[in-house]
Amino acid sequence: MNEITLFLGKIIAPYLFVSGVGFLFSVNFYEKLLKNSNKSDPMTVNLSGMVHFLIGIAIVTNHFLWNNILEIVVTLLGFSFLIKGITLIAFPISTLKSTKTSVKLLRISGIGFIVVSLFLGYLSYFA
Repeated sequence: MNEITLFLGKIIAPYLFVSGVGFLFSVNFYEKLLKNSNKSDPMTVNLSGMVHFLIGIAIVTNHFLWNNILEIVVTLLGFSFLIKGITLIAFPISTLKSTKTSVKLLRISGIGFIVVSLFLGYLSYFA
């Protein structure tokens, strides 16, 4: 297995797990955050975009690999960070308006994050 793939998988898996747990156990906080996203401070939105963009571009430029399932998942996650960053920087108002979501969708997202994190963590740490 590629060393950078394992390294990135070991970093991204815990992040996704903690985010998923947060979506499940702090659903009211995230619902309020999303409902008020159109009132977000422009500097905070831009900084969030910058962080997403930098993480995404770092992964994509150093890990454009498609040979096995772990490489594919890490590369796709890199693209998802990159796209999120681009949208937050280039189209902040449209991006923030599109975040209207429900408690049910937050819980589904939380479960999805946890499932992906466990799969990615298993492949990165144990396979």
